[in-house]
Amino acid sequence: MLLKFTNSLGFLLFLSISPLSADAGNRNSSPVLEEVVVTATRIPTDIQDLPFAAGVVDRDDVQRARQQLGLDESLVAVPGLFFQNRYNFAQDLRIAIRGFGARANFGIRGIRIFADDIPLTLPDGQGSVDSIDLGSIEQIQVIRGPFSAVFGAASGGVIDIRTEDGPETPFISGRFNLGSYDFRQAQFKAGGQLGKLNSLANFTGSSLEGYRDHASYESRLLNSKFRYDFNETARLTLVFNAVDSPEADDPGGLNAAEVEQNRRQAAPRNLLFNAGESLDQQSLGLAFRKEIGSNQELMLRNYYVKRQFNSLQPFTLNSNGQGGSIDLSRNFSGLGGSYSWNTELGALGNRIIAGLDYDAQRDHRKRYINNEGVVGELTTNQDEDVTTTGLYVQDVLNLTANASLTLGARFDIIDYEVSDRTGSGGSGQRKFNQFSPMAGLDWSVHEGLNFYGNISSSFDPPATTDLANPDGATGFNQALDPQTATNYEVGIKGLLTGRMRYEVALFFIDVRDEIVPYELSGSGQSFFENAGASSHDGLEASLSAELFPGLTATVTYTWSDFTFDQFQGLDGEDYNGNRIPGVPEHLFNFDLYWSHPSGFFAGWDTLYVGRFYADNANTVETDDYFVSSLRAGYRWTGGDWIFEPFLGVNNLFNEKYMDNIRLNAAFGRYYEPAPERNVYAGASLRYEF
Repeated sequence: MLLKFTNSLGFLLFLSISPLSADAGNRNSSPVLEEVVVTATRIPTDIQDLPFAAGVVDRDDVQRARQQLGLDESLVAVPGLFFQNRYNFAQDLRIAIRGFGARANFGIRGIRIFADDIPLTLPDGQGSVDSIDLGSIEQIQVIRGPFSAVFGAASGGVIDIRTEDGPETPFISGRFNLGSYDFRQAQFKAGGQLGKLNSLANFTGSSLEGYRDHASYESRLLNSKFRYDFNETARLTLVFNAVDSPEADDPGGLNAAEVEQNRRQAAPRNLLFNAGESLDQQSLGLAFRKEIGSNQELMLRNYYVKRQFNSLQPFTLNSNGQGGSIDLSRNFSGLGGSYSWNTELGALGNRIIAGLDYDAQRDHRKRYINNEGVVGELTTNQDEDVTTTGLYVQDVLNLTANASLTLGARFDIIDYEVSDRTGSGGSGQRKFNQFSPMAGLDWSVHEGLNFYGNISSSFDPPATTDLANPDGATGFNQALDPQTATNYEVGIKGLLTGRMRYEVALFFIDVRDEIVPYELSGSGQSFFENAGASSHDGLEASLSAELFPGLTATVTYTWSDFTFDQFQGLDGEDYNGNRIPGVPEHLFNFDLYWSHPSGFFAGWDTLYVGRFYADNANTVETDDYFVSSLRAGYRWTGGDWIFEPFLGVNNLFNEKYMDNIRLNAAFGRYYEPAPERNVYAGASLRYEF
């Protein structure tokens, strides 16, 4: 099977490379694909010299002529990533990397997410992207595979997001965007360099009525970054982010008969109980960097996040007596520091970084009876505290001029504590300690061809919401353990003639105690259990090439073979040998982008998602689908003004597919249908002082 898809991939690469052959021998042709330096590894390294798989998307990939509804619009071109749930903002975007993260019906698991050095992943491992401002992103870096040796709990990988700096010339701009289903979006951005102070601020207001009934969404988001350069060696960066989302309705999952009857309807219980959420969050972060001499650097960071979250779920009381209305007040803060230096080990160049991370999560959770959309009697009142402490070290040793060895290790301590304020005896504690080593080797055979391999380990603790007891008891589920993983990976990558970048990665991941979701009939929520052992094996490949001047093609392919090796479910069923639900075996993306010196530009991308199972028993399988989108625009420059109108079409060929699949859903309510063909159009206007 693997050989079959490797041969298919090779054929696709040949077709894409062939237009380059006529120009490959022209030494005067200028390179168009620049070298990319990855900083998410905490030791800045050219992407070609990393001993593991990584991907990078830049500002234009995220912002230019995009609708800017979710990260998946631009990250879908990175192999190994699978996205669901773009259009249900009450459940957040679901992101899976190499299968990790697929289990979450809300929030993101198994992936560490950072924005300007501020973690968007909580100490308990649950992440969210509802505070990310797509309108001010400079770059997104994605590390695929376990990287706990540096970042802590993360079996899937790391997503590192950077806000753009203000340009040398101060500016002010506005962007307006309208679309189908009453989509409205307005952005106002300003920034620039004034002496030693660099600043950028962007405000985005969005609203959407939604394709389905009961799917309205409204959000107002401010993202800002200020950097003060004391001198050439010391700088302080302040980041402030605030999001106010007063409305995010949840249309819920449908069964197959309801989808056939009316794809746009909401689940009856979600309408009855007015399911949805509201969010109010502010975050403040500080990062100080000081270069010491020419070979050393000190970095210190501190951040604070305050979050108020309210949710109505589609039930009055669940099976363990907790109400369907949630009131969550969260304080999330942390500090950290690292020290890096370049030295020599004998005659070998050596780069070392050592650091400390401390993060604390303080939740005050209340639950009330949901009387068909009206908040009723208090049922739960408890404090949930999670604290993590991590020590890490990473070393990159240059064995020769063309080979390097990367070694890393991290030790984490995670403490959970729940305090029941109702006096019902639901208090409890959990504590996990984990040591995570890694080793990687990169060898540059010659210019344009790099071989690499790595062995790494990771662990993922259960989130506080994962630890809910299915038997009705309060406190934490003492039977649910963290999952651990050992990753083996080999690959090749390179940059040829400055016009073609390629990467192929083959990985084998052994997972123990994989955390798996399930629903109890009448519970209205997901609970979690451990599978004894599972395997995540796969192939990832990407190719980006300039076919002709101004025309660039990107092709990515992912083959995933994820199975349960040992899994006896709490329902008594034997799932040994079954495929892990929620991840397609085949994933293919093709992106074509054209830019003309006159100012016209256009992009067309097509995503193929293969079939996958919706349940552990492998009795419910989704249909495969192709979905395409088209975007185009024109950039006009006149003096100090830049005007850019644009338009786009989503689901160009009107494919009927599912935006999200709810895993192991009760009563067969697996399906959340995606919108039909829809359009958007807008314009941006920028003035430079």
